[in-house]
Amino acid sequence: MKGQRFASVWDAIADTPQQAASLRARSELAMALQEWMKAEALTQSAAAALLGVTQPRVSDLVRGRLELFSLDMLMDMATTAGLSPRVTVEHRAVAA
Repeated sequence: MKGQRFASVWDAIADTPQQAASLRARSELAMALQEWMKAEALTQSAAAALLGVTQPRVSDLVRGRLELFSLDMLMDMATTAGLSPRVTVEHRAVAA
């Protein structure tokens, strides 16, 4: 709808608040993994070996193909990379 405003891009593209929350969390994890790869100067192949996945899987991650990753998988990958992912829960008003 023209002129409609959203709290985030995830709210704009998701069909439900639940989908938006999942997209947001997966995006944050994917970005953290990409930053880790850059900071460690890892190739996709090297990152794949460290994470225990295939290079095409890392390529999907780098290209932002979030729909191919579960939240659990991204949490596992981040932990394997030595990151400390955390879940933050904020109270928000629910529209009646």
